[in-house]
Amino acid sequence: MPIYEYECEVCSHTFEVIQKFSDDPITACVDCSGPVRRLLSPPGLVFKGTGWYATDYAGPERKKAMEGEKREQKGSEASADTNGSERTSKTDNKADTDAAKD
Repeated sequence: MPIYEYECEVCSHTFEVIQKFSDDPITACVDCSGPVRRLLSPPGLVFKGTGWYATDYAGPERKKAMEGEKREQKGSEASADTNGSERTSKTDNKADTDAAKD
């Protein structure tokens, strides 16, 4: 059930009430019995990530594009791993050379 927020027009008291969608809105303040109005509040639920928009659904073109992106990422990761191992071996060789000089 949703939580509705109300504000009294007389005493400015704000309060929340859990109500069904089918329930009538509250008309009187719980403190002073003055007239109230329903306030608009931001939703407490936020959808993040992919898959929440019509453009995110995988059509045939989108599936092909995603497969191409995955192949590119795998290729760049493999080359990054190769470059990283070369850097390590050069550093190790330099350390070995420095140790041999001493």
